[in-house]
Amino acid sequence: MTGSDEGTPEPQVSLTGRVPVAPSMQPAIRLAGGEVERSLFDRRDYWLTAIACVIGVAGAVVAEMLSAAIAGITNLAFFGSLSLRDVSPAGNALGAWVVAVPVVGALVIGLMARYGSAAIRGHGIPEAMEQVLFNQSRIPARVLILKPLSAVVSIGTGGPFGAEGPIIATGGALGSIVGQLIKISADERKILLAAGAAAGMSATFGSPVAAVLLAVELLLFEYRPRSLIPVALAAVAAAGCRVSWHGSAPAFAAPALGVPTFPALLGYICIGLVAGLGSVVITRALYRVEDAFARLPVHWMWWPAIGAVVVGAMGYVEPRTLGVGYDNIEMMIAGELAGGALAALCVYKLVSWLIALGSGTSGGTLAPLFTIGGGLGAAVASALNAVVPSIGVDPGMGALVGMAALFAGASRALLASVVFCFEATRQTSGLLPLLGACSAAYLLSGSLMRTSIMTEKIARRGRPIPSEYAVDHLQQVLVRDVAVRDVVSLRADATLEDARNWLRSGAPGSDHHAFPVVDAQGHAVGVLTQREIFATGSPTSTPITTFVRREVVAIRPSATLREGADLMLHEAVGRLLVVDGRRLIGMLTRSDLIEAHRARVDQATRRDVTRRLGRNARRSP
Repeated sequence: MTGSDEGTPEPQVSLTGRVPVAPSMQPAIRLAGGEVERSLFDRRDYWLTAIACVIGVAGAVVAEMLSAAIAGITNLAFFGSLSLRDVSPAGNALGAWVVAVPVVGALVIGLMARYGSAAIRGHGIPEAMEQVLFNQSRIPARVLILKPLSAVVSIGTGGPFGAEGPIIATGGALGSIVGQLIKISADERKILLAAGAAAGMSATFGSPVAAVLLAVELLLFEYRPRSLIPVALAAVAAAGCRVSWHGSAPAFAAPALGVPTFPALLGYICIGLVAGLGSVVITRALYRVEDAFARLPVHWMWWPAIGAVVVGAMGYVEPRTLGVGYDNIEMMIAGELAGGALAALCVYKLVSWLIALGSGTSGGTLAPLFTIGGGLGAAVASALNAVVPSIGVDPGMGALVGMAALFAGASRALLASVVFCFEATRQTSGLLPLLGACSAAYLLSGSLMRTSIMTEKIARRGRPIPSEYAVDHLQQVLVRDVAVRDVVSLRADATLEDARNWLRSGAPGSDHHAFPVVDAQGHAVGVLTQREIFATGSPTSTPITTFVRREVVAIRPSATLREGADLMLHEAVGRLLVVDGRRLIGMLTRSDLIEAHRARVDQATRRDVTRRLGRNARRSP
């Protein structure tokens, strides 16, 4: 038996006259960890990226078909014409009969959800997030058909939704299904799901960068080159298709907005704070509406039709609340829609959208939140100009930052909100106000409510939701920094009797569960457990190396603890030999991995204590 000091074996018991272990008796040693990768990507990443690009093109085709189908249903339902021309239902001449149109559409959706798939209910992104987090990114194939069909019926018959949510959900389903048809890992399937979702958004609005950021913030839950590049190229492919079909004009055309002054920036940040508060109120109101529908004494299949009565009534009072309403957004930014008309539109749109989405029908959140946020931003901008005329806040810019800030506060997709409004309008002077307002909205929303409009539904089911992306602590610590140096080991030339006698002696370290076996040069030969030593019925003169049968699994001192933890899990072992070449210099155990988190936990604990002390000091007289 030997002990080691600073990695150098020193004999504890002299066992002379033994026959050295022959090289042929030494099991193979498999050394892992610590290698410097020559590249961030391998051949499989290229293959996955190529598939993602194909999904990007397919996602663009699906988005185009979905938009055309919505236009076709809108023309048929509100104007009685067979046309795919993009038209707003606000110009209909149905009178009071307009109330019946959303109800008929909602009845169809209820039947589709009841007898097709309940997964089509809602706006799709929370459902996609749940599949990514808890179901290995597996979306049922029927959702690929039923989700877009339900969205076409819902929006085409006047549902106050945007097409982006269902398109993103449909693109994600397309990527997931492709990932289920080919042999790939769950992690790779998640990449294809995110690629399809990003392609749908990119093709709809011509916003590839925002689509990638939305995928990162709401679907990927990580920022890695191997996941980012396939998603980015899929979004580029989809945007390229959109340019080929519709040109390069921005999704929301608006006149150029002026460059903001510093006082105006402060005003836009105030708009962001108001939008952040509004996002909390709206999110809580939405789930209150859902709870109210859940208490109804009727099957949930009928809920969309009940909600559609309100949608139709709001559409009768204010026809511009019907349908997607992208033209309303353009008019807000251009300043063509303001005052009482804008306020009425936003109030009616909010009521209509809350009731419709809370009833479980199919539709998106981005366009309604943009409409409501735009009206809120324009109203706050006008109020600021009235109170402080010198501040110089532009109501058009106020509408732009209000719509982005409300979505950022509600969804917690900060960067995606900023970049989306820039890409969708090409207002370069709006970048700074957008960043300030969205950050302020995110700050206030996150302070008042832990979950978002996307994650509250999942949290209510008792599922943990990641709210931040941090560097893996184990990835930052090397094996050599925590591995045990003074390793108690067994000499390879010891016999079974020698080993048993030493284990019974009660010597320091003899109570360990397992021991490395090393030769005279300190090279690792294997690992033996106490059970293996005492359980065998072999003669006591048998060399202990006879019982070393497993391949030696070892790790380099330059490896990270993340590599060590993954290796332990993969090999189903509780300890790893740490070797320099083949020479044993330490051992890494599960306890070492847990102990490595102490500094991080202590730092977080000190931060929490400081935060509590600060709150108590403010409360004390």
